[in-house]
Amino acid sequence: MQKVKASMMNAIHDLPLLVARDEGFFRDEGLDVEILRTPGSGQRDSDHQALRANVFERTMEALYDQGACDQFRMCEWGVMKRAVESNVNAGHRPAKIVALGSAMSTFAIVVDPKSRIYEPEQLKNKPIAVSPYNGSHFTTLKLLEGFLKREQIKTAFAGTMKERIDALARGEVAAASLMEPWISVAEKRGMRVVMESHSTRSEAAGDELDGPTLAKMFRAQAEAAKAIERSPGRYARYLIDEAGGLLEPKDLKLERILNAPPEPYTRERFEHTYRWTLDWGLVAPGATYENTVDNRAWQ
Repeated sequence: MQKVKASMMNAIHDLPLLVARDEGFFRDEGLDVEILRTPGSGQRDSDHQALRANVFERTMEALYDQGACDQFRMCEWGVMKRAVESNVNAGHRPAKIVALGSAMSTFAIVVDPKSRIYEPEQLKNKPIAVSPYNGSHFTTLKLLEGFLKREQIKTAFAGTMKERIDALARGEVAAASLMEPWISVAEKRGMRVVMESHSTRSEAAGDELDGPTLAKMFRAQAEAAKAIERSPGRYARYLIDEAGGLLEPKDLKLERILNAPPEPYTRERFEHTYRWTLDWGLVAPGATYENTVDNRAWQ
């Protein structure tokens, strides 16, 4: 069995990875995949190292930098930032985007009904809780720029998903950007979803992980995506566990769990995503498709 070390943070991002391991889909491909769990914003009692403004000081990125894992996945824009800056700036282990990922995490902007906010326009110049350079940050900008001018979108760092909900309940922020299972936790507490969207994952890896091995990993994750689609309730426990006792299985909105087979990361997709991220000032300049993307799993 070929050994591979992959890191994960939040269950909604990495559900196909977990299911592929636990259902034996990696084993069927001849892989022994070890999953390194690192703190993310979704665990109830997360280590705040996962939320540091310098992305390379966060636990998962630090492990990858040190060579402790071979492969990881995050929100598409977050992987873009990490891949670009590890290649255009010196001092970090290079990573390449190697696939458009299999997990399509739902993000939502949630408000307290007492605030009497009912529509996105009412969030003009009001603080929205996110964690910087993570999916909640990027997705909030994407969601709101169709309703507000860019300078009217105000984000605020308010910690983990649970901490954001608590800050919202105390009136310290006007809204919070959340993913599952925390959208369901907020709804259970009576909070209102103003808008939501699916946020695509990307997969990243170092040059040391060859194309045939990545292809095996992605075939296993594709099988996992099919299994989740057939029976999402069977795998809800991964998300329920992350909420640390704040959610019952009946409270989780299963329709928000969406996955798809990994596929090549196209030049068109790169140009669109990189230009958008660069235009917001969220990524370093100087990247190209050639020095950032490697679709070797399909070659």
